Amino acid sequence: MSHKKSSLIPGDVENLRRRSAADSSERYVEPDQHPQLPWRQSQNEWLGVGPQHPELGAAESPPPEASSHHICHYTPKCFLTVHRGGHGTSARSTPTRGARSTPSRFGEEGWHEGTTKTTIRAENEVEANREANNYKFGFRKWKAHVTERPIEDQSDLIKELYSDLTVVKPREGSVLTLGNILYVFLFGWWISLIYLLICPVMCLTIFGVPYGKLCLKMAWYFIWPFGRSLEKAGDVVRRPIARPPKIEVIPEEDVGEDGKDHTRDSCRISTYLWLLLGYPVLVVVHCLACVLSWLPVFTIPVAKMNARTMTKVLLMAPEDVQIHTLEKVHAHFLKFIICCYQAFNVYYYKYTVQGISIFALNLLPLVLITLVIGYVDHEHAYVSAETKFATAITSIIPLSYFIGMGIASISAQSNFAVGAVVNATFGSITEMTFYITALLRGHKAATKCYEEIVKAALTGTLLGCILFIPGICMIIGGIKHREQRFNSRSAGVSSALLFISIGGVFAPTLFSKIFGNLVCESCTSATHTFIIICWGLVFKLFSDLKTCFFFRPLVYTISVLLPAAYLIGLIFTLKTHSHIYDIHISDGHHHVAWSRWRALGVLIVATVLMACCADLSTENIEPLLMDASISQYFIGVTLLAMVPELPEIVNGVLFAVQNNISLSLEVGSCIAVQVCMIQIPLLILFNAFYDVGFVLVFSDIHLWSSIFSVILVNYIFMDGKCDYFQGTALVVVYLILLALYFFAPSPHSC
Repeated sequence: MSHKKSSLIPGDVENLRRRSAADSSERYVEPDQHPQLPWRQSQNEWLGVGPQHPELGAAESPPPEASSHHICHYTPKCFLTVHRGGHGTSARSTPTRGARSTPSRFGEEGWHEGTTKTTIRAENEVEANREANNYKFGFRKWKAHVTERPIEDQSDLIKELYSDLTVVKPREGSVLTLGNILYVFLFGWWISLIYLLICPVMCLTIFGVPYGKLCLKMAWYFIWPFGRSLEKAGDVVRRPIARPPKIEVIPEEDVGEDGKDHTRDSCRISTYLWLLLGYPVLVVVHCLACVLSWLPVFTIPVAKMNARTMTKVLLMAPEDVQIHTLEKVHAHFLKFIICCYQAFNVYYYKYTVQGISIFALNLLPLVLITLVIGYVDHEHAYVSAETKFATAITSIIPLSYFIGMGIASISAQSNFAVGAVVNATFGSITEMTFYITALLRGHKAATKCYEEIVKAALTGTLLGCILFIPGICMIIGGIKHREQRFNSRSAGVSSALLFISIGGVFAPTLFSKIFGNLVCESCTSATHTFIIICWGLVFKLFSDLKTCFFFRPLVYTISVLLPAAYLIGLIFTLKTHSHIYDIHISDGHHHVAWSRWRALGVLIVATVLMACCADLSTENIEPLLMDASISQYFIGVTLLAMVPELPEIVNGVLFAVQNNISLSLEVGSCIAVQVCMIQIPLLILFNAFYDVGFVLVFSDIHLWSSIFSVILVNYIFMDGKCDYFQGTALVVVYLILLALYFFAPSPHSC
């Protein structure tokens, strides 16, 4: 396995090997098994940049000695290093003693001098493209892999997640854990009880006595299966402790005077009785246990144990099923029918099926339930409107994940132009489907309430992306890494872009506040002059301003300038910044989880389902809008704004956990920019062709909340470092604004 491109010369490699040979060979471990690599801190030292380097905290490269000896066992996932211009040196050059003693020389000051170059190390070209896309303007950030390595190349931790509970590996520690104890109260007692109830039923049939004994053994096993194994009699396995050979007694055939084999006949009768009386009941029981243990994700071992029992153990001959208590296994790998040590495994959040996250997969049936109850029960005879709204809005979460996965897969396997188009179109499809369906429903009902809900959702998305997503990422990343650093210049560019976006979006609102008493040229009398003095006149003013000679051209001009600025950003990324990526690819074995055509098909299907769920959510939101105890502003800025962004929040948190706070901050900025530069201009364009009454004038509460948030974030990002305290400040401000929306009076049109 080799890299296609290397940034180290042979002399540098030899020097680095001599300097770190004593430590790296002992410290190198599998990163998947140990989230915090013990050589990270020392790596910063011999790189000569120290802990203050903004990007190096998220970049991980194996030490040279480990790379030379262990590369055959582990394919590096993605390593980011920053090379510097100037005198032809790089951050990975051999450090001098002076450089090691003054690690801060390449710290904060280095970001304002020279140029930076990001080297992306990935195990294949597709993953390298995905990582590079994360640093490009206009591309949504995606943490999950779009390719899969063969299971034999995965770490032992990942292999255990995909095991079928048939192999016992060396293990230390007691099986008396909290998760196993919870299993007894959640699953073990009632599964064992069902077996105990079926046992006498089978025994009363006389012929079913062997299966009655089997039920008794299984009841004893399922009450506490940990540390015990289900084996098949006669199987030869290797054991660490020698045992006397098993003596298998072969029963004599009971042949009667008529020459018939009565033993075989009785076995057939008992099998028929078992398949008629016992097995169907147990199938239902184990299916229920599988569903209940699969949905929480972390108890998937229980689901596997029940599934294997249902499909393997219960179909065996009852005398072949044997239960043994396992001794401590030190060096042997034993194979059984079922062997489970734990009912709870926290690492199952990494579990995927065909590249799909287990959480998104488990929520997918909710989409089908939403469509059935939404389009079948129109009169709310069986399900209330509130329940339909809750299921519809929750169904948006897995669909948002599938859309994001499809976008990342297509972008990683395509050129820049295709990736930019896919991100610009499908990247906003989740929000646009809801906004358009809400505006259409409000136009049909002849009410401005739905328009105000859309504006509240737009503002809520901006506030969540500016305050909540960076704040929660800073808190989680700061708790693990204490202090995190990022490129303050890059963050300054994002902040400036947010200022431009917010200024463009709220310019018509400022225009209406300043020139609200002007007489429009298209007006026939002076009676259309209004001064903003109360809520009623505000909305009446908005309605009249859309026909004003000054106002409509302003809105159309802004709707052209904002997408133009977005396009300039894309060209800037493609042309001006094409030189900052230095991609190194390893020759690792992999296969793409989703091909381009499959990803495109998923995008189309998910978009159609998203439109259906958005239609059902807007159809059943009316009871919430009519509830006087809940402000419509609060519904818009919370549920309708943040629920579709949950997959993006997860991506940002995962970046922060891996000490890549720069990408965590870019997650929110990217969404906020797309809201201002793509989604709002598209709404204006839609309203131009099909007038639904959408006017780009926001309430004062939206205006000042957004402006204050942008100013605050720009101040936080000035020093290029963050910790959990600054993250807490952003989250607290976000909660204060939510409280403001919660206690605010509802819009007059609602």
